[in-house]
Amino acid sequence: MHPRNNRTKQRRNASAMKLVGALVARFRIQAELTQRQLAERVCAQPETIASIEQGRRPLLLPLARRMDAILETKGALETAVENMPEVDLIPAWAEQYLDLERTALALSFFANQVLPGLLQTENYARAVFKSRVPTFSPEEIDAHVTNRLERQEILHRSAPPTMSFVISEAVALAPLGGKDIHRETLLHLLRCAQLPGVTIQIMPLNRPSHAALDGPFILLETPDYQRVAYTETQRGSQLISDPNEVSILAQKYAMLRTQALTTEETMDLLNRLLGEL
Repeated sequence: MHPRNNRTKQRRNASAMKLVGALVARFRIQAELTQRQLAERVCAQPETIASIEQGRRPLLLPLARRMDAILETKGALETAVENMPEVDLIPAWAEQYLDLERTALALSFFANQVLPGLLQTENYARAVFKSRVPTFSPEEIDAHVTNRLERQEILHRSAPPTMSFVISEAVALAPLGGKDIHRETLLHLLRCAQLPGVTIQIMPLNRPSHAALDGPFILLETPDYQRVAYTETQRGSQLISDPNEVSILAQKYAMLRTQALTTEETMDLLNRLLGEL
């Protein structure tokens, strides 16, 4: 997406959020309710209501419907939300990567803190979003989980892209969400490893050397055979197209694959971890 188009979309989204927030505030005041009283009736936090009214947080559809019922607004908020741009749920800095992911010929992931979204179960994804600080509302968690699971359709295409995953052993060991979700996650990884075009390798913790100590990254090959890279930080992300920078990351990834367990060794490790639960 062109940066100018992206900025235009951000301004449009911000204006739409402010408009919906103003409607919520007007309807709430007409109903003679405080923000706290409305929050209690729709099972939300007062801070969530305040953020929505100020246009800082999108109003999601389930909450809009509950507000319509409480405020007797005849579906006005539901209609407003249904006509909001869908990208409100996705940070602007991630949009371009998601477009590339959907059309990529090949994807290579190195992950050292959390499983890549394409390998997450619904329960694992929910645990990830519940861990977020500041916290998401239940409605926001539902929306983000849905979006993440929808991305996984590329794994099951009749002609899927080639996908390689190198994952730190620390990620496989972490019981994110609890013991039951950990077991489900390990089983899911074993199933994903059997999918056409997918390879999963674990980077063991006891290695004396490591090619990617700077952190996680993703390499993509586009339909016109161009290579790009993508990295994320705590507060944003970077899409890398400079050939020299992409080449450096490609070299790192090639080294990672030689340092990680083979696919067969990875399967053995995942089975062993399952047996220990």
